[in-house]
Amino acid sequence: MSKKDRTLGRLIRQVGPCSLQIAPRQSPYEALAESIVYQQLTGKAAATIYARVCKLYNSRRCPSPEKISGASLELLRSAGLSRSKAAAIKDLAAKVLAGDIPTRRGAEKLSDEELVTKLTEVRGVGRWTVEMFLIFTLGRPDVLPLDDYGVRKGFARAYGREVLPKPKELATQGERWRPYRTAASWYLWRATELDAAP
Repeated sequence: MSKKDRTLGRLIRQVGPCSLQIAPRQSPYEALAESIVYQQLTGKAAATIYARVCKLYNSRRCPSPEKISGASLELLRSAGLSRSKAAAIKDLAAKVLAGDIPTRRGAEKLSDEELVTKLTEVRGVGRWTVEMFLIFTLGRPDVLPLDDYGVRKGFARAYGREVLPKPKELATQGERWRPYRTAASWYLWRATELDAAP
């Protein structure tokens, strides 16, 4: 990547080695359930609510699809979930039980786009959520989330832009980073943190 894009190469040297962390044992169901809870919340608030959902079943782990499917919306909302998130998690659980959501092993056999198509059928799960799953759960090497605010902001910072790039511009630039666009995304996220560095 550094040879094809000198600006990105400069950012890579500035940040240092990529230390992307993935969740090697998390199932698609667990990853998506957690993602739904975390949507549009600060990390701390989301972690508190997620812990409460788990505690409904006296556990620290994600409740099984059977338990979520059998839960009332009111019970899930008592943990702090909004009505739409409670409904989304129940829809996810129902689709898992119906065999519409692949297992971890099954997901590893599908292409990125096949997973986007399949998983966005779940209520409340969009392309961005699936892209985060591809990166942080499956560790796919060539994912570039074009609508991610952090990636766009990092690009603007690294490339000296005052305006965030449109997804089309980012996609065009991203062609230089294939087949390692996940690593490029990680470095662009780190670029936003450089602003806060002393």
